[in-house]
Amino acid sequence: MPFRAPLGAAVSTITVLEYAMLASEMMAAHPAAPREPDAALARFIEEAFTCAQACIACADACLAEMRMPQLVQCIRLNADCADTCETLGRLASRRTGLNKDVLRGAIELCAMACGRCAEECERHAASHRHCAICAEACRRCARQCRVTLRSFA
Repeated sequence: MPFRAPLGAAVSTITVLEYAMLASEMMAAHPAAPREPDAALARFIEEAFTCAQACIACADACLAEMRMPQLVQCIRLNADCADTCETLGRLASRRTGLNKDVLRGAIELCAMACGRCAEECERHAASHRHCAICAEACRRCARQCRVTLRSFA
């Protein structure tokens, strides 16, 4: 599954696995890194940013739909999920110091936001392909949230 790197990035297309490896490499290269990078956390970072992008694109597509008023809740949950995932991807990328309790609580929030957004998108998936794609991205991120939380134990 290709992932489009941000505009201006040196690499135009990398795979999901390569992106997770990049997160792991960055975590390991940090001078204050207390230990080896957490593979579950690195994967979570990738899934969170991927989910945020899918939610932004889905909300934008919903705005263009002929029956957009029926998609208001979907747009709202897309925006909430995108903001949550993007913030969590950034928070999880920080290696200086440790704030595991805050990170744990935030990942729990992310799982909830992703779950709600997926449920709403699934209601529209049969009529709107963008909602089906977004629902799958949200489900993957919610699953990775749970995996990451278990790795904190």
